[in-house]
Amino acid sequence: MKISNFNELAENDLRKAGLLIAEAGLQAIDTKEAIKQAVFLREGDLVVKDLKIPLSGFSRIFVVSVGKCALDAAFALKDIFGDRLNGGFAYGIKPEEIPGIEVLVGDHPFPSDKNAVNSEKIRLFLEGLGENDFVVFVVSGGGSALLSDPRDFDAEKEKEIMKKLFREGADIKEINTIRKHISFVRGGNLAKAAYPAKGVSLIFSDVPGDAIEFVASGPTVKDTTTVADAEEVLRKYNIKDGIEEGGLMETPKDDKYFVNVLNILLVSNNVALEAMAKRAGELGFRSEIMNDVMDGEAIEAGKKICETLREEPSKTALLYGGETVVVVKGDGKGGRNQELALSALRFIEEGELILTLASDGRDNTEAAGAICDIISKTRAAEKGLDPEEYLERNDSFSFFERTRDQIITGPTGSNVADLVIAIKQ
Repeated sequence: MKISNFNELAENDLRKAGLLIAEAGLQAIDTKEAIKQAVFLREGDLVVKDLKIPLSGFSRIFVVSVGKCALDAAFALKDIFGDRLNGGFAYGIKPEEIPGIEVLVGDHPFPSDKNAVNSEKIRLFLEGLGENDFVVFVVSGGGSALLSDPRDFDAEKEKEIMKKLFREGADIKEINTIRKHISFVRGGNLAKAAYPAKGVSLIFSDVPGDAIEFVASGPTVKDTTTVADAEEVLRKYNIKDGIEEGGLMETPKDDKYFVNVLNILLVSNNVALEAMAKRAGELGFRSEIMNDVMDGEAIEAGKKICETLREEPSKTALLYGGETVVVVKGDGKGGRNQELALSALRFIEEGELILTLASDGRDNTEAAGAICDIISKTRAAEKGLDPEEYLERNDSFSFFERTRDQIITGPTGSNVADLVIAIKQ
């Protein structure tokens, strides 16, 4: 089971159903299994999904895996390639031993000087490759913070800029537009560094709509944004400090750097949503995927999902994927999933349940998300907990910690943004 406190949370049939649906989604996006199902060698060729890539002309094969899926992906690729693999990097957020592959550990969710050193190491390695080399990239969420190789200022300044953008409720595309234009490794720069080597990039999307150029700030994808777009985001959020005049850099625009790297969307939240819909049907619910590009403010999304569920008949499961934002007003602890659930708790009624989940297992805290239903509402009332007060402080983590309704998974090694389940008994 991916949900480690499944049994503690499954206090009635409705909760158990919600947790089983969530578990199906998490199992469907397991990184190792996803790669083993879609990637294999056949008669000297690399096959990814239905695409065949001849490897006979390459003298060396390397892996460069970045983000929250990096370690599990590298393990899977090591098994697939075996002795044909000449090395490479797995750059993630936890230490691990992978024979023949160098593991780099960086800081997340904000960059650090350590991240910059790691990023430069990967870039210099790629710059040393030639036309007879082949690189299997793995790009996943979390890679933006890890791939910090900033121009003209240090990682601490980038960290402050990112904090302000998060506080103000900037969305992931706005944030990653800035990130692309302040780094030598984002926004197509890894593809440029690897040129003239060839390769394939396996992308695990955590971006609503699966715009792959924004996943981990698109290190292997040609960037469609410009310095002017980045400047517009800075103006919108009134960010004047940290980036000096001329400090933004343009991303590579020459097509020659990108014809050698094939970018393939391997896993997205649709994979999880479809698995969840199937499991809901098996449990006797009429299921519907309502939105796979959920966005906006978490507090508003929680209210709207409750209102939508209220109008549905019994035995209905509504499924959502995407990434909301939190406009930070207080000094509490929590993430967008727990804030969405806490907002929904104000409107939830008997026989209804909303379950929210960060697919990577960390909703800006050690909790992955929360369950919101009449049980949690009753416990909150008994303890004198006012959801409005906790929302005002952005302290959803403390609220659900006290009601014992947090979902705990630990780092899942997967990342396809957030998943929300709304069901009616």
